[in-house]
Amino acid sequence: MEQRISLVTLGVRDLARARQFYETLGWRTGAGPDDDVVFFQAGDMVVSLWGREQLAEDSGVEDTGGWGGITLAHNVRSPDAVGAVMREAEAAGAAITREPSPTFWGGYSGVFTDPDGHTWEIAHNPHWTLAEDGSIQLSG
Repeated sequence: MEQRISLVTLGVRDLARARQFYETLGWRTGAGPDDDVVFFQAGDMVVSLWGREQLAEDSGVEDTGGWGGITLAHNVRSPDAVGAVMREAEAAGAAITREPSPTFWGGYSGVFTDPDGHTWEIAHNPHWTLAEDGSIQLSG
């Protein structure tokens, strides 16, 4: 197996509401209004939205409704950008779970949950280089 992720699918309770949230943040999709899955190109990978019930069935798991033990991250170029993205997410309907602040690892970040409870960390890591296209290359 190659060391990469191609697609992350977020199970959502209300596809239209979830789509509207991400589109309000500026994400663009080619999905039609009646499609049962919504795909967003996100740099070198794809993020999709699909009904929680369908995703659980397709994955062969029981949906207990709890937090899934995963946090998505979006890195930005400065601490000020962390705050700006957090306010944008809040205006789109996100719940702020951790206000932006200095981190134990020397960066600056905040956390929000989207309307379906998916956790997003918005972070500035001064130890990493964020390329023009938004990609990160780990050194070493």
